[in-house]
Amino acid sequence: MEPSREVAGPRARHVRTSLLVIYSPLAEDCRRFYEGLGLEFALERHGAGPAHYAAVLSDGAVFEIYPATAERRTGALRLGFAVDATATTPRLDTGRHLLRDPDGRTVEVHVD
Repeated sequence: MEPSREVAGPRARHVRTSLLVIYSPLAEDCRRFYEGLGLEFALERHGAGPAHYAAVLSDGAVFEIYPATAERRTGALRLGFAVDATATTPRLDTGRHLLRDPDGRTVEVHVD
């Protein structure tokens, strides 16, 4: 089942998301939440930067969870994922689900 694409206007045919980063004061809790949707994270650190979690999505885009700081916090954001029913823990029924991650972000999940 494809997510709804009822958006007015033309599609950007040569543009796709390659990186999505969220900053969370509850990074570990968020990692567990998104792993429940089937994402597989690796702990990474680039140079002197902070340790963070990174997952590669099926289309090659990278989703990262960094610990929040006073300077870096993710504000209001709504995420959407299309997932396979067998990948979710706990198991979600086929269809559309509106969930909240540990930071309170709305996460729209389309389960095939």
